[in-house]
Amino acid sequence: MSDPHPLEISRFDFRKDALEQIRLNRLTQGHWPLVYVLSNSNRGRAYVGETADTITRMETHLKHNEKSRLTVVHLIQSDKFNKSATLDIESNLIKYMAADGKFTLLNGNLGLADHNYYQKEQVYAGMFRQLWDRLLAEGITQHSLEHLDNSDLFKYSPYKSLSFDQRQGLLGIMYALLDDKVKTLIVEGGAGTGKSVLAIFLFKLLQSDLDDFNYGSLSSEESEFRELLSKLREKFGAKPKMALVVPMASFRATLKKAFANVAGLSPRMVISPSQLAEQNYDIVLVDEAHRLRQRQNLGAYYGTFDKTAIKLGMDPKICSEVDWVIQQASKAVFFYDLNQTIKPSDASTDAFRELKKSFTTQTQQLVSQFRVRGGNPYVQFVSRLLHGQLDGNKPYQSKHYELRLFDSFDEFVKTVKKRDHEHGLSRMIAGYAWPWRSNKDADLFDIDIENIQLKWNSTSSDWINAPNSVNEVGCIHTTQGYDLNYAGIIFGREIGYDKTRREIVIRPELYFDRNGKQSIKDPEELTKYILNIYQTILLRGIRGTFIYACDPDLREYLAQHIAPEPAVISNVADITPVPVKPFINAVPVYDLVAAAGDFSDQQRAEHKEWLRIPEGERIDKSYFACKVQGESMNNVIPNGAMCLFRSDPGGSRNGKIVLVEMLDNVDAESGSHYTVKEYASVKAENEDGWTHEQIVLKPRSNDAGYEPIVLGADEAGGFRVVGVFVRVL
Repeated sequence: MSDPHPLEISRFDFRKDALEQIRLNRLTQGHWPLVYVLSNSNRGRAYVGETADTITRMETHLKHNEKSRLTVVHLIQSDKFNKSATLDIESNLIKYMAADGKFTLLNGNLGLADHNYYQKEQVYAGMFRQLWDRLLAEGITQHSLEHLDNSDLFKYSPYKSLSFDQRQGLLGIMYALLDDKVKTLIVEGGAGTGKSVLAIFLFKLLQSDLDDFNYGSLSSEESEFRELLSKLREKFGAKPKMALVVPMASFRATLKKAFANVAGLSPRMVISPSQLAEQNYDIVLVDEAHRLRQRQNLGAYYGTFDKTAIKLGMDPKICSEVDWVIQQASKAVFFYDLNQTIKPSDASTDAFRELKKSFTTQTQQLVSQFRVRGGNPYVQFVSRLLHGQLDGNKPYQSKHYELRLFDSFDEFVKTVKKRDHEHGLSRMIAGYAWPWRSNKDADLFDIDIENIQLKWNSTSSDWINAPNSVNEVGCIHTTQGYDLNYAGIIFGREIGYDKTRREIVIRPELYFDRNGKQSIKDPEELTKYILNIYQTILLRGIRGTFIYACDPDLREYLAQHIAPEPAVISNVADITPVPVKPFINAVPVYDLVAAAGDFSDQQRAEHKEWLRIPEGERIDKSYFACKVQGESMNNVIPNGAMCLFRSDPGGSRNGKIVLVEMLDNVDAESGSHYTVKEYASVKAENEDGWTHEQIVLKPRSNDAGYEPIVLGADEAGGFRVVGVFVRVL
């Protein structure tokens, strides 16, 4: 059989007198696009690039101070390559080789945007897997792609392409760093909105040489981005003094490992809050800023906290680690989520609220969900589930996300372990409802449910990746900030459900995180912390979440809102969902719920999630999707269909199907706002030009009972065409 993905990998010495050999290669002679890897095994350094002018590019690299020290070049070629394919293969090689660890890469960031192109999945995805196996054989790489997909070095690598929402966030941060009036920036976003990825990308960006940044196929923001980056260099210098502060020891250890593998970065750049006292910084980024501490319930950390505060000239009794950051940084960027504050030692929400009031503070928002495949609808479901706001809602079910409730703890444990065997990175996490006995005596078990005995996490550092972690149970402290393929969540004995009051209740006497409840006098405060813990751990699983509740009444409540049988889950790769590329292969879904009958109930157009569109559909930022309900357009649009629209471009709309919003003339009784109909306009000419005499919104239904909506000239001012129908999705 012929090779379906023909690849040629040619090895040459990387030196000036070897260029003639490269010149004789048939594909370099024709200026054919290719990918290359420069490397030096002795120094453990490599560089990945792509070019259609190989000789000129090699000559340029031989003049570069760092790249000229590399000794071997592998040229990767195929007559199937085109420019889009080589750019994509280059970016994938950078991402995976950075996580692989065989070499430290000299590359800067990948660039701002990912891109789609013809036959990307059908041809080139398979070609990349074949290429990786060939590089394994050549000794250029050392781990399988499957292994790397589940590795923290891959997930927290700075070599990532940013989503549209993250790109906007990055540009906003860059503007704030350049603004002399802004000292503090608070970037708010819920769990899974990409705060850590954005923080790490920004850190690498500001520590990279401009020449090493990949500007190819960036995005529409390229020129703006280039200009801002140059201004940042002028303001802070080529290598600004920076630190990434990570409050949690376990997550900090993981990010140190990620930084150790990247040229230009060092594990020493990832620090604890107390290390801020050692020096001042130009820029300090704080990941998981909601876990910065105040002087309350600190246990063994009291001594370090007090010494650090005094060293910084502050009163330990009234300051917090938030104050340390602000004092030691010329510019401070906090990545913050109010709903992940989990115990009294966490800096108070009042501290951040006061910080936001300062005229030197700016606040920005991240909204799109990138971790869980259930997207923003699942995030909203979890929040409403925990706060008793789901009355009358259908049980949650998704074709993209596996959410299951178990009655049998034995089946729960077996299913988590089965998913770990199938996909890796599947772990059990529980509320702190059992004392940690095994910490002092390794022979003891901590948790006993239905005669099944388990232990808490045997290590506090990077427990997720510990060898025996699939047989143990983690807590919030060892899992916050991490991604899993599947999360098995145990609602412990400390949380239950009161059928009379119809609300979730907390039992403080069964909550054993001593520092998590000591000094709390208001029961509502403890309830808030514990619900935040469960909300956080319920958002750890990318592919799915399994739930077991110890309290029977709570289990019964959960069963009302979680479908007994999960929908069929599509067979897709682990850890990284099929990438949603805004306005390339996906459009935003707006929660208009436009009614193809009368106008839908009054509601605000709200961005919920991104929807992948069929291959071959050309889109841009003017496109969006929403669900159309009702039978008045059923000759074209079935009831409940998701439809693609384009923002109204103006011009003639006659004969087109449109999405319409009524601005002023709203039926006071029904409160109607949106509808989808065929548009017809009767115009008249006067001395001021053309005016609408009448606008008719026609149904297209097999039910003759639907009548057109007729708007007179005096009603046209309260009418707006939101979008033009493109197709049913």
